[in-house]
Parts: sequence; structure tokens; C-alpha cells
Amino acid sequence: MENINLIDTFAEFKELKNIDRVTMMSVLEEVFRSVLIRQYGTDENFDVIINIDKGDFEIWRNREVVADDEIEDPNLQITLSDALKIDDDYEVGEDVTDEVKLADFGRRAILNLRQNLASKILELEKDHIYGKYKNKIGDIVTGEVYQVWKKEILILDDEGNELILPKSEQIPSDYFRKGDNVRAIVYKVELRNNNPLIILSRTAPAFLERLFELEIPEIFDGLITIKKIVRVPGERAKVAVESYDERIDPVGACVGMKGSRIHGIVRELRNENIDVINYSSNLQLFIKRSLNPAKINSIKILEDDKKAEVYLKPEEVSLAIGKGGLNIRLASQLTGYEIDVYREMEEDDEDVNLDEFADEIESWVIDALKGIGCDTAKNVLNIPRAELIKRTDLEDETIDEVLKILSSEFE
Repeated sequence: MENINLIDTFAEFKELKNIDRVTMMSVLEEVFRSVLIRQYGTDENFDVIINIDKGDFEIWRNREVVADDEIEDPNLQITLSDALKIDDDYEVGEDVTDEVKLADFGRRAILNLRQNLASKILELEKDHIYGKYKNKIGDIVTGEVYQVWKKEILILDDEGNELILPKSEQIPSDYFRKGDNVRAIVYKVELRNNNPLIILSRTAPAFLERLFELEIPEIFDGLITIKKIVRVPGERAKVAVESYDERIDPVGACVGMKGSRIHGIVRELRNENIDVINYSSNLQLFIKRSLNPAKINSIKILEDDKKAEVYLKPEEVSLAIGKGGLNIRLASQLTGYEIDVYREMEEDDEDVNLDEFADEIESWVIDALKGIGCDTAKNVLNIPRAELIKRTDLEDETIDEVLKILSSEFE
């Protein structure tokens, strides 16, 4: 029975585990020799022959023939009488090689050997998985959803390895069921309690970058370079691209005819709005492009403070800022400059700075209005009431009171 169990372990090692032949041979021999050392005190006079293909093994012991009354170590020596039982031709001083049967080890030693072998197999498999995915960090992998939990999803790859997609690394509108196929990047690989833990991500900028490489041949071939990506997963992303070949339009190549190339990426990211921007080393031009679709009149760069003051027409302000300030926030992250938006007023326009109303309007209300790009009374009055309520998140009564105070200024 013990021999059958050991053969079964061999078969598991050979057929189910992704371990190279040299490593297998080395580990198996190491396990057998450790048992020999415990059993006989040394393994130096043993030959261990392992047949991986058959899932079988042989152990042969080499001993010197000595006279019957001169034996000192039965493991290293054999009496002439016993040697003659093996073969009539043996003489004193010759070497005898005989096979050691598994049963000679005893039941406990056999059980221990099997446990060690199983433990080594498991350890090697863990090392294999860890090393495999450590080299894949930043690469896209595809797996099948096996289990959905509140805080994470368990995904199995094509080898049955377990991958984890935490809720924090999922796009907010992601929804998966058991059996669904999922694409994500390998975000992090670590050992937890000596077990490999592979963390995936669909929210990392690198995921969007890999999708661009898959969908756009010019990026995969290196004709177009992605300079930087910033994104709010599921909402909006800005991708700065550059081509060193003047014949290639990097933005047009990425978007494709009528958006054909980028459509698959948008769908994968749950309709995330992707702005592809032509990178420029000219900072003013790059900032101008990053605030797309707003049209900028002029820009003032404050190098020491890493700030940019952007001036544009009143009707363009909301486009520059974007819903919830998303557009201007992503533009700041993309360019590395804090961007402040200012309305350019006509010279003959009469206007009053909001700070002039500090005695009538509370400071936190003024700050909320400034937060959406309104610095003057007319800035506020030019925005519809409903839009003000939505963008500032202030109470209806508060907005009505503000509009009343500001309107009275121009009556």
C-alpha cells in the first residue's frame, strides 16, 4: 500500500505540476536521501535511480565484502557469508551492490517520506506561481470568475491558479457573476503566510495603457508613445500620446475612423470617457490641449509655484472645469501644474469681485462658488440657477439668497 501511495505522489508530481524535469529529479532525490540519512546515518554509499516517466524509483546500496568476524558497520560492509548468498563469486575486498526495498524502511519512515514529498511538491508549486506572476506585474491577464464576495472577487486563470480582484481595484460600475471572463492587469504579487497572493487591478493607469497597446498597432510597434495617463476609473481619462514620425497623427491613429479603435477600450472600461491628447514639450500648448474641449484665450505660467492661470470666455469656463471639477483636475494631474481658471471680461463690463460681498454672504458659500470657477458677481449670475445648485451642492434657499444679493448690485 505504501508503495502505491508513493507512486501516486510521483504521478501527481509528473502530470499535474508545472515543474521542470531537472528540478523534479533534484527534489525527489533530496527527499529519498534525507530518509536514507535518518535510517542509516549516511547516504554516501547509496545510488538513487528515479524514473520520472514511469513514476518509479530504485535504491541501491554499495558495501565492501569483509570477513565474517571483521564487520564493523553493517551499512558500509557485508560479511563474506552474506555476499556469497547474493553471488557465489564474491571475495573479500570486493564491492557488493544490492537493492534496498521500500519495505525495509518501515511504515513510519515511508509515511514520513510521502509527507515530505507532498510538502516539497506544494512548496515548488507555490514558488512557480509566485515567480510566474512576479514577472507579469503590469501585464494583462484573463481569468474566469469563480467566486464573488463583498470586498473582492476570486478569479481562476487557465491553470487554475487563484487571483484576487479587490473591490477597490474594480471600476465602480463593474458587475461580475460566476463564470464571467475578466481582463485586468497584475497589480501586485506578495507572499502572505508563505502563500503567493496575486492582486489584479482594473483601475490602474497601466491597465488602460495595456489596452491601448492591444488595440492600437502603432503603439504596440513603438511608432506612437504614451507619455502619461491619468484617470478617474469609469468616469474620465486623459492620455497624452506622441509620435516621432511626422507622417503619423498620434491622436487620429489612437481614436480611429469614427472612434473605431478606441471604442473597444471604452466598452471594456464601462464607457469611461477617454480624451486622447497630442503631447507637446511646449507647456502652454500642452495645458491648452489638456483642457479640451474648452477653448483657451491665454495662459500665464507661474514656474516657481508650478501653477498655470488660464483665461477664457465665460461660456467656456464650465467646459474647462467639467462635471464636478473632473476635467480641470485631470488636466492638472496630466500636466503637473495646478490650473486656475479665470473668466476674461470685456473692458466695458461692470463687475464686482465676490469678496466684496463678504459682509452679506458667508465665506464658506463664497468658497463654494469660487470652487466652480466663479470669482465675480456676473460669473455667478451668468450660470442658470439649477446649474448653480447642482455644481455647488448648496441648498436651494442659499442659492436664491445669493442671486438676490448679487442681482441687487446691478439694479
